[in-house]
Amino acid sequence: MYLARNRRARTALALTVLVVLAAVASWLAPAASPLRVITPVPTREPPRDARHQGPRPVIVPRVAWQAETVATAPGARYAPAVKAAVIHHTSTPNGYDCATVPDTLRDLYAGHAYGQHWDDIGYNFLVDACGTVYEGRAGGVDRPVIGAHTRGFNEGTVGVAAIGTFNQGAYVPEPMLDAIARLLAWKLDARGPDLRGTIALVSTNDEARYPKGTTALLPVVGGHTDGFPTRCPGDALYAKIPDISARAARLQRR
Repeated sequence: MYLARNRRARTALALTVLVVLAAVASWLAPAASPLRVITPVPTREPPRDARHQGPRPVIVPRVAWQAETVATAPGARYAPAVKAAVIHHTSTPNGYDCATVPDTLRDLYAGHAYGQHWDDIGYNFLVDACGTVYEGRAGGVDRPVIGAHTRGFNEGTVGVAAIGTFNQGAYVPEPMLDAIARLLAWKLDARGPDLRGTIALVSTNDEARYPKGTTALLPVVGGHTDGFPTRCPGDALYAKIPDISARAARLQRR
């Protein structure tokens, strides 16, 4: 009897302790906080890259066509950027074997460097009927070398010569057009204006179409005749310039 009463007493005491502990725990527990709604912060779209530049095409270096060097030639001069392109033709025969182009380039070099005393070939680049791009004037294909191709507007432009003669009625090879467009998409200033538009350039020579000091509004991709009184690059090639500039603009993702 005594043992039973003792067990009942211990059980009652244990229950009392549990009740007290539960009450204390309830008192110590922090009050439930209201549900906090987290508003997601919108992520900012990364700034768009304003630059537009096509991939660099394969360019045959001067050493491959064995360009000579005038011993007294001054160092290359550079513009701040290449703002516009001037398309030329070389007025050499069409229908050539592209394997003979290095010979043609050496002849052109001799005519420019020695015949006209330009100390180097005037064009920055030359493109043949097979679509091969050649380095012309020395100074680095990836630098804004000032050429001797457009009197009055050499600074800040790149001179690209199509090898051949492209007067009215002449056929302009598709590989040549494609190569010129790819070259310009890479070479022209990626921060510059749309290649299908115009740009203001200041004439540096009274023999140009515009007197020295005159600001002329010229095509970003134009022909030699736009800045200088000449028939270059020939009517057939000149008529293709809008197509070239449109192709180049697409390659620049404009």
